[in-house]
Amino acid sequence: MKSEDTPFVGGPLDGRVLPVLLGITGHPPKTYRIPVPDPDGGKPTVLVYRRVQAAISKRLGLHQGWKYEYAPDGDTSESRFKLPWSPGTRKGGSSGGATPGGNADE
Repeated sequence: MKSEDTPFVGGPLDGRVLPVLLGITGHPPKTYRIPVPDPDGGKPTVLVYRRVQAAISKRLGLHQGWKYEYAPDGDTSESRFKLPWSPGTRKGGSSGGATPGGNADE
């Protein structure tokens, strides 16, 4: 597996550079979750970091690597990819089925 040294900004890991495994596309994951065990034996605290661009080249405007920024509110965004035909992802008011709903011009 290929890894890349990625800097972490903010939170408890501020200033550290850790090796992060790359996916099949050659990019690190969009979110990086780090479970921190509770000293009293309770539920572990999960630190969440989000991937952002590290820099953009001045001359051509090209992407120059990744870094992770601390997300103190946790992971409130939808982290899973949803397909258009999955339940609960419909934008229109149609009730489903094969027959489309009426249009305003009909």
